[in-house]
Amino acid sequence: MHKDELLELHGHMVKIMETFRGMEDVDGSGFDAYDQLDVTPDDVHKSKSEHKHAVFVLGNALAAVMSEDEFSDAGRIGKRMQELADDAESKL
Repeated sequence: MHKDELLELHGHMVKIMETFRGMEDVDGSGFDAYDQLDVTPDDVHKSKSEHKHAVFVLGNALAAVMSEDEFSDAGRIGKRMQELADDAESKL
C-alpha cells in the first residue's frame, strides 16, 4: 500500500472512531492507546511506518468497541490487529 492510500485509510478510520465516540453507550477511553500515539492522518510528514502502526492500533480499538467478546468476529479481528500493531511497532 502506498503512503497516500494509507493516509486515506487512516482518515476513514478516524471518522469511524469519531462516530463511535459520539455514541452514548460507547466508552471513549477505548481509543486512549491511539490518542497517545499522536499520529493523525494530517501528519503527512510522519513516516509510513508510524501511520501503519497507528492504523493497526486504531483498528484494534475499533474492533474492541464492536466486539461482544474475544471470540466474536470483531474480537478475533481485534486480536489480529493487536498482533499487527505490535509487529509494526517493533519496526519503528
